[in-house]
Formats: sequence, structure tokens, C-alpha cells
Amino acid sequence: MSVLLDFIQAESQERRASFPQFAAGDTINVHVKIREGNKERIQQFQGVVLQRRNPSSNGETFTVRKISNQIGTERIFPLLSPNIDKIEVVRRGKVRRARLFYLRGLSGKASRIKERRLNQVAKASA
Repeated sequence: MSVLLDFIQAESQERRASFPQFAAGDTINVHVKIREGNKERIQQFQGVVLQRRNPSSNGETFTVRKISNQIGTERIFPLLSPNIDKIEVVRRGKVRRARLFYLRGLSGKASRIKERRLNQVAKASA
């Protein structure tokens, strides 16, 4: 029984390593497999990560919020779901908390998140 558990955990770690590192506040593009009848296609869902739940477990999920036509839409994705084809990080967000539920009450420019600049120290010293 433990051999089977070890195999499943190793497989999940391998799948987890194939995705980039992202956290709350980051804007990501999730490529989701959509099955309609006997046809399958890839649909992109781009938005801001509100939270990551149960990190480093096999049941980890993340919530992504996007706004289209002034209507907010949230989707909860299991990280190890076979329906997720690819995750791309579009921009890194500079936030001070792990759960960004306050974004639900904001709209327009108020709901923007500053971009976290990487390598700022290296540019300043050069």
C-alpha cells in the first residue's frame, strides 16, 4: 500500500514542479481543457490570484478572479487537476496579504495591484 502512495506522491510532485511559482496578487493565465461532447479545446482564463489554499498538499486549490464586461468572475482550480494544461505568470503583484478578498468590493482603478519589480537592487547599483 505504501508503494502506491509513494508513487502517487512522486507523480504529484512532478506535476507540481511543472507549474511556475505564483502567489496571491499575481496575474496568471490558466489554460483549461474544455470538453464539449466528443471535442476538446483549450480555453484561457486570465485573472488575479485571490488565494492559494492548502499549500504543499495534494488537495491544493487556487482562486482566480477576472472581470469581463464589468462582471467579476471567480474560478477555483485544483492545482493537480488533469484539466489544467498550462499556467503562465503574466505579472507579479505587490501585495501584503495572502487572501485578497477585499478586491471583490473594489472596481475600476481602485482594484489595481502594483507590479512587483524584480532585480531593482541590481539596477540601482549598476
